[in-house]
Amino acid sequence: MEQQWTIRLSAQQDAAALLDIYTPYITDTAVTFEYDVPTAEEFAARVREISAWYPYLVCERAGEIAGYAYAHRLRERAAYDWAAELSVYLARGMQGKGLGTMLYRCLIELLGLQHLRGLYGCVTLPNEKSERLHRKLGFVDAGIWRASGWKAGTWHDVGWFEKRLGGAGAPEPVIAFPLLDEKKIQECLQRYTEMLNMEE
Repeated sequence: MEQQWTIRLSAQQDAAALLDIYTPYITDTAVTFEYDVPTAEEFAARVREISAWYPYLVCERAGEIAGYAYAHRLRERAAYDWAAELSVYLARGMQGKGLGTMLYRCLIELLGLQHLRGLYGCVTLPNEKSERLHRKLGFVDAGIWRASGWKAGTWHDVGWFEKRLGGAGAPEPVIAFPLLDEKKIQECLQRYTEMLNMEE
């Protein structure tokens, strides 16, 4: 019987595998505007710092990580406390299996539990798969930064997508992810794990 997928929280020992997934996006694409591959120690520190406030999810099967997704702070001013930028990266050959969709959906639900209100996706254009993913999950076009990034010898446009959570009234204080109810976190991870395996 084939091993099933598992969506879980990242752990420090995952950092090397996550960096292996991320590296080709740096070296071979303009999906990320990062130029230089971080060291394993630098990347592990990023995972640790992000996880102190936001969810950092991985999807694996038979111990092999196939993709990951996380949120991070959008801007530094206090008024942006309720906004976050989301990212998802899949290993080569893992596209088209529903992993990115389920990771994103799980991430969005967890961010809602934290009381976040504004979720944002930043997409180097053109990227039909990423654009389609955002629109499918209820994100709307929020504008384009024309020729805002220089990489691989050319200028690239960046498209922004946004999704609102909650109403228009005053928000509740944001809860740091490690302080959320552990039972609610695990229920969310289990639910999307089950949905992912049902799609196969």
